[in-house]
Amino acid sequence: MNYEQSYRRLISGQSTGSGASILRFLLAAGAIGYWPVVRLRNLLYSTRLLKAHHVDAAVICVGNITVGGTGKTPLVVWLCNLVTRNSKCAILTRGYKARAQQNADFEDEIAIFAESCPETQVIVNPDRVAGAAEAIDKYAAKVLIMDDGFQHRRLARDLDIIAIDATQPFGYGRLFPSGLLREPVSSLKRADAVVITRCDQVNSDELEGLENKLLAINPNLVISRSVHAALYAELANNEKVSIEQLRGKKVFAFCGIGNPDAFLNTIRALGAELAGSNIYDDHYHYTDGCLAEISQQAEELGADLILTTQKDWTKVASNFEYQISDFKSSPPFAYLAIEIKFLTGEDKLTALINDKLAGKIARK
Repeated sequence: MNYEQSYRRLISGQSTGSGASILRFLLAAGAIGYWPVVRLRNLLYSTRLLKAHHVDAAVICVGNITVGGTGKTPLVVWLCNLVTRNSKCAILTRGYKARAQQNADFEDEIAIFAESCPETQVIVNPDRVAGAAEAIDKYAAKVLIMDDGFQHRRLARDLDIIAIDATQPFGYGRLFPSGLLREPVSSLKRADAVVITRCDQVNSDELEGLENKLLAINPNLVISRSVHAALYAELANNEKVSIEQLRGKKVFAFCGIGNPDAFLNTIRALGAELAGSNIYDDHYHYTDGCLAEISQQAEELGADLILTTQKDWTKVASNFEYQISDFKSSPPFAYLAIEIKFLTGEDKLTALINDKLAGKIARK
């Protein structure tokens, strides 16, 4: 079990014993120190004692209130493809755990943005104000999409869209490090919209209860329900395997994302048989030895396919490019391509975006 799995088991209460209880007490003490800092910072921005910088472009923030994967990346891709129909757009990202590769900053989300949004310029800079200036001055962007920026209040925004994972919406109800909350749920009062992700992995009563809780916090929220719809699996040689072809196949899965259970549940929901899996820490850096071990495990378990996420694929694809002969034998490696699909509320969200940005988006 990796570090992040162990941590989640600890804070969720699954880990038992006196040692786990002591660790939870220490984490709770850490959260007590964390809470005043978050509250003071938000108060300073809300009272304008700390300045939010306004820029000559429309700014849309896509963020979350919890640590870990909420399925935000497909939402950013959807938003970019919506906005670029009418205006030049740029994505502002901090480049979390980016690493140097081929003389360029490389990171899983960045690679996905570049591939999925070819008309959008991706700006990697932990200073979002400086990144915004670059996007406007160098690329003439009129709409800036700030990825993972809800807590980055230094850059003023016209719209805040929050992604909330239906399977763990409020991070065990406790602030980090005792829970997964980056800030109190009351912070949703400053949000404009919430997109609930992975709605297919909880029942309708849970979804209705979640929506009621959100509206109790902020009655003005526009709420949408969504799923991560699987499109196909793609092999290292670019061959596509349809969803129908995946049904009944024995799959060995591996990933290093914030919510690995969601990925495994998606594979099961497709009708594939999960023969085994390896779970790594979020943003894990894969080595040749690691992939060789995965390949051996999958072969021993009789898997037909080794499947990972698109995020993980961006970090392992170079291994196949330079050592493709090592990975041609059965079972082959592939990634599961997905896109966000709205179940409800897409029209309301689109209308909100158009309304908020009316007059600020320059037509092409």
